[in-house]
Amino acid sequence: MARATVAASGERRDADGIRVPAGEVHAWLAGQNQTVCGVPLFRARLLVFPHVPWEYRDTDTLNPGDDVRHVCPRCLAALRGRPRRGRRRTWTRTSPRP
Repeated sequence: MARATVAASGERRDADGIRVPAGEVHAWLAGQNQTVCGVPLFRARLLVFPHVPWEYRDTDTLNPGDDVRHVCPRCLAALRGRPRRGRRRTWTRTSPRP
């Protein structure tokens, strides 16, 4: 599978003058005209950042000082992947009733 990069609603320049994403971020695969979750790039006016890899996780927390304000939960779920075959999670009761 191709490596996902970032598409965002805004941008800013860091100290070296390199574009970095800001605002709402989505996962994007090169060559596609939509994000992983299906949002069209042109209609949503998203900017692509092919030099910024998608490295967001469910456990990431965003602070008020961060440039990224929102990470798309649908993109997170799409790129998380499924458990390997034969390694399915099974539900077990940890504290059964007497």
